[in-house]
Amino acid sequence: MQLIDTHAHIYLEDFKDSIDQVLEEAMAHSVSRIYLPNIDSSTVQSMIELAAANPQCHPMMGLHPGSVDENFESELKKIEDHLFSEPSKYAAVGEIGIDLYWDKTFKEQQIEVFETQLQWAKELALPVVIHVRDSFEEVFSSIDKLNDDRLRGIFHCFTGTLDQARHIMDYGGFMMGIGGILTFKNSGLDKVVKDIPLDYLVLETDSPYLAPSPHRGKQNRPEHVELVAKRLAEIKEVEIELVAEQTSTNAFTIFGE
Repeated sequence: MQLIDTHAHIYLEDFKDSIDQVLEEAMAHSVSRIYLPNIDSSTVQSMIELAAANPQCHPMMGLHPGSVDENFESELKKIEDHLFSEPSKYAAVGEIGIDLYWDKTFKEQQIEVFETQLQWAKELALPVVIHVRDSFEEVFSSIDKLNDDRLRGIFHCFTGTLDQARHIMDYGGFMMGIGGILTFKNSGLDKVVKDIPLDYLVLETDSPYLAPSPHRGKQNRPEHVELVAKRLAEIKEVEIELVAEQTSTNAFTIFGE
């Protein structure tokens, strides 16, 4: 059985003293690949170093919406320089998107940065990994405008409605990332995911955040993607091996072999 964690921030300080064990445990739990979404210029070096030392780790390059502020132009330029200097180094343009949960101050700037990075992805033939929080309307508006056969990717940490899932599926080139929230007792995500075909789902942890039950509230790790797969198999009433096979195939479809 092969599992793929399509979204883990294991290059952060949280893992500084435990990264070798984290990677060993991931392999022990059948996690063969871990994709690393960037946050901003401050996280690039640690992410690249981790990926260079560990072939199972695959870095992305992007500017997270939470890092968009009054200095967004200079920050975005740094990300652009990294991405375009060696695009083959990166598995995707990510983590990008729009987050209006905490603060709407830089909403228009977030939209500008998001759409700029969507265009980069199309130009470089790379997938995108999209962060959506209280912003489905805004994200859909941008993708509706820019979507074509060059745009593909993952809606990271999907927690939307079935109608929103159908909107994503209608784009043609996008998957939905399912993580620990699926295991939360009252999240309601199980009811939505039940009606989404496995063909459109990939697994993720978002480590160190959003650890699945029974580890909720503790540090999340890539090994826990197995718990997400197990819960998804229960919801779909299929064997975990089928979930592992299909979600891995889906990840390869987005990121390539």
